[in-house]
Amino acid sequence: MKISIITVCYNSIKTIESTIQSVIAQDYTDIEYIVIDGLSTDGSVNKIKSYQDKIDTFISEKDDGIYHAINKGIGVATGDI
Repeated sequence: MKISIITVCYNSIKTIESTIQSVIAQDYTDIEYIVIDGLSTDGSVNKIKSYQDKIDTFISEKDDGIYHAINKGIGVATGDI
């Protein structure tokens, strides 16, 4: 069963790396990892891109807030959960 994990962020340079590392450290292998960024300006995008080979979908664009970002992630998710 594929599990989709969605991380939404905006200007989260202080926490995004530990969040990504936590997800990619999981033992379960059938994970789809999606990161939705609200067009950060603090270096978050470059940090996320450094993990691009571990992230299935990365979108960085302006959104209308956290719920809009989550819905974007759900829209591209292909997991069973």
